[in-house]
Amino acid sequence: MEITLRREEPADYFQTENLTREAFWDVYQPGCDEHLIVHQIRSVPEFVPELAFIALVQGKLSGHIMFTKAYVLTDKGKKEELLCLGPVSVLPSLQKQGIGAKLIRHSLQEAASLGYRGVLLFGDPAYYSRFGFVNAAYYSITTADGQNFDAFMALELRDQGLEGIRGRYLENPVFQVDPKELEAFEKLFPPKEKHKREGQFR
Repeated sequence: MEITLRREEPADYFQTENLTREAFWDVYQPGCDEHLIVHQIRSVPEFVPELAFIALVQGKLSGHIMFTKAYVLTDKGKKEELLCLGPVSVLPSLQKQGIGAKLIRHSLQEAASLGYRGVLLFGDPAYYSRFGFVNAAYYSITTADGQNFDAFMALELRDQGLEGIRGRYLENPVFQVDPKELEAFEKLFPPKEKHKREGQFR
């Protein structure tokens, strides 16, 4: 399967939002809100368009990745700039075929070439560890409230890239979703039934 990557363009925005909706639908909750998060990210100054890429398979939009600037407030009171990875989306019918991995590896190389020091994310440790991500606790980085958990991960983009960055990750409010805004946003997309299977969602 030939996978072609290119930088996302404004003309792709709605298609990538719909792709994200398809990828996350019923995964973590009935329906999803990740497509609205993608939409919201594009309106904030922390959005990094140079690191937004799409994957094409036989000319069809099949995957998407994006980044935002992220900040860690260090123990010394300094605000250090890193990156936050995600969302990453792949069409359900094409998942587990290397599309997401290719998007991640390519965008991380691009991020390093742009001079970024490191990346934070919330994701599946079993998946993201293959790209070198480790628990953020390894670098003494916690969530804003001083917590840590397996899904909170970090990656250095160069040798000692995270050296000295000990502190709290200041999560951007762009990742928070207003239910009323989500309800209105959903009307822009084709109708899709939500499903809730017993024991799947908390």
